[in-house]
Formats: sequence, structure tokens, C-alpha cells
Amino acid sequence: MKLYTGGTFDLFHVGHMMFLQRCRDIADQVCIGLNTDAFVQRFKGTAPVMDYEEREAILLGSRYVDIVIPNEGCEDSKPAILAARPHIIAIGSDWAPPRDYYAQMGFDQAWLDTRRIMLVFIPYTQEISSTHIRKRIEDGQQRIEPNPGSTVTEPSG
Repeated sequence: MKLYTGGTFDLFHVGHMMFLQRCRDIADQVCIGLNTDAFVQRFKGTAPVMDYEEREAILLGSRYVDIVIPNEGCEDSKPAILAARPHIIAIGSDWAPPRDYYAQMGFDQAWLDTRRIMLVFIPYTQEISSTHIRKRIEDGQQRIEPNPGSTVTEPSG
């Protein structure tokens, strides 16, 4: 089975790695729709720290990622999704209701059903994000201690 997920993946960190590991746990092939620099600048109001080529190289270096394609449709991820031809779309649980993932992506459940694509939510790692890392750098802070219940595990098999 092929899984698609999209994102910026700036300042690649353990939260990204855990998310991608979980993606690999449920699919044989993981495809990333990587947001372009121009889209990130427009959507988030700031350019990514790492440019597209750097973020792409890091993702392709991960054992959990097979393919990286540019999300050139910006807010409309349908072109990237259609190009990837996934069986599953995975997103972080931070996009679970009440947030409206469908509105953000420009499609609805009927669009997914017509293409026989399943949408799954993967637990979001609360302790870390690229935003937290940027803030720690700006504030000159040290590492934030992780939740004692958080662990990083290697996949079996």
C-alpha cells in the first residue's frame, strides 16, 4: 500500500521522524508532498529555515520515506495527491476535528471515497515542533525536557 502525507518538514526533528515511522508502520511505500518555499512563505508568513532542496534531501535520507514530490498546488493538494496515487493519506492528529482538514486541503470525504483513499490520523508529538525549535533558538534556551512517556522505537521486522 502507498501512503501520502504532505508538509513542510522544516528543521527536521524527532517529531517528524516519529510521524514518518508511524507512516511506514502502516504502508509499504511513503510519499511526501513537500511544500514549496513560496507556499510556506505565503501560508506561514515566513520562509522556511531550510530551502526545498535541503528539506527534500533530508526526507529522502530517511529510511521511512520512499518518494518526495513538490506540493506545487499549494493550498490545493489534490494535484500532488493525484500524482502520488495513494491508498492512504496520513495526517497528524493536530489536524483532527475541530480543525477542518478537508477545508484546508480543498477536498471532502466524497472526493476521497471516489478515489478509494483512506484518511488516517497519526498521533502528534506534543513535545517538539519546528516552531518550538525556532523559539528556543531565538530565546537562547536549552532543550525542553520531553514527556517521560515519550519514546522513540525502531520498527519491528
